[in-house]
Amino acid sequence: MNTATEPFSVAKILESVAGWLWGMPLLVLLIGGGVFFMVYSRFTPFLHLWHSIQILRGKYSDPNDPGEINHFQALCSALSGTVGMGNIGGVAVAVTTGGPGALFWMWVCALVGMATKFFTCSLAVMYRGRDAQGQVQGGPMYFIVEGLGPKWKPLAMAFCFFGVFGCLPLFSSNQLTAFVVEMFFKPNEWFVGTDKNVTALGQGVFGAAMALCVGVVILGGIKRIGKVAARLVPFMVLLYGGCALVILFTHAAQVPESIALIFHDAFTGDAVAGGVLGAVISTGVRRAAFSNEAGMGTEAMAHGAAKTKEPIREGLVAMLGPMIDTLIVCTITGLIILSTGVWESTGDNPDGVLLTAEAFTKGIPFAGPYLLLVCVLCFSFSSMIGFSYYVTKCGMFLFGPSARIPMILFYLAGIVVSAIVELGDIINFLDIMFGMMAVPTILSTLLLSPRVMARAREYFATLGQTQ
Repeated sequence: MNTATEPFSVAKILESVAGWLWGMPLLVLLIGGGVFFMVYSRFTPFLHLWHSIQILRGKYSDPNDPGEINHFQALCSALSGTVGMGNIGGVAVAVTTGGPGALFWMWVCALVGMATKFFTCSLAVMYRGRDAQGQVQGGPMYFIVEGLGPKWKPLAMAFCFFGVFGCLPLFSSNQLTAFVVEMFFKPNEWFVGTDKNVTALGQGVFGAAMALCVGVVILGGIKRIGKVAARLVPFMVLLYGGCALVILFTHAAQVPESIALIFHDAFTGDAVAGGVLGAVISTGVRRAAFSNEAGMGTEAMAHGAAKTKEPIREGLVAMLGPMIDTLIVCTITGLIILSTGVWESTGDNPDGVLLTAEAFTKGIPFAGPYLLLVCVLCFSFSSMIGFSYYVTKCGMFLFGPSARIPMILFYLAGIVVSAIVELGDIINFLDIMFGMMAVPTILSTLLLSPRVMARAREYFATLGQTQ
């Protein structure tokens, strides 16, 4: 046992930094910031959720407005990144590491995240800038520079630096590969054996195939991503939701007990080693942030590309994201894991998507793994194409328009590498990078929030006169 070098391993350093960052610093920033936005807005955006549905349906759309994609495509582009493996594998990790109570804190984070998204995505349209090619662009890096002034550009560059790494599709690629290896490679004895290099070769080959498929879509830019996402996201949510409802129906007797367990464990931490309540809250917030991305700034980049002149409209549309992603899809995953009882046999090992696969196998015998495979393929692919836009956008802000193709190649290489790397290291690395993206996003949004509310009061007053 080499205890002398263990504390200095990369894995241990990543784990320690991620644990500290997602302790008090980001809990205060994300939850505190979200609560501030809710109270500061006097919950007004929440009272206009039906209006956001009308916007989404195209009632207020004008094809001549600036931007690249319509409201529905913007929401689907954002959801293509958020409704992904974080909803299938990420929730499983949350339950196995933080206990059932982590789901409750994911709900809390989603509610305050809706307020955060209203502010960040309104700013993404309010302070859009232009890139070197003259194309209108939105996102934290632009509303920092355009809203706060050029002297704040280092903060915008910091966001982009962490975004280049934090938005790599490492988790999606890793979990999809793990699922395929476990469910199909091993039973058919493909790329398996005592030699780890043989297994790694199989994972790398599958990763390269994924990269090729993703590359075909993302080379077309946000317009092609938006069109693909608009078709893929509704299908995969309905398919996954339908399968999950079948499982919940067959385990209906266990559902009330599972819900009660979530609320009980949320305030006791009984399911976590040592019964540490702080670990439950931290895990819930970490996984919710990774799932719905509220406050991270990624959602603002997608919604900033919407065709609209009215920032508040896009802010209202963006609020639907955490509701769909966390309050609906993540809750469904959590309930099937708890109601089928598979979470109790995993110990402290965060099996991720394989735990959800076990729940599908138990809930829908024979067909379950194959139905989940379709869901996992859709969820993973949607995340990979959605996050590619964020990485290239951050890279082009840092290095100019000529960086687009190199950033895409860097992104595709990340898909291949992450198919081989250990899950725990990927989670900790992404938690650090993702968490650091929240710092410039939330700080700049807090500073600019009075301008959002001034614009919102004008908009809602006009809306009241026209209705």
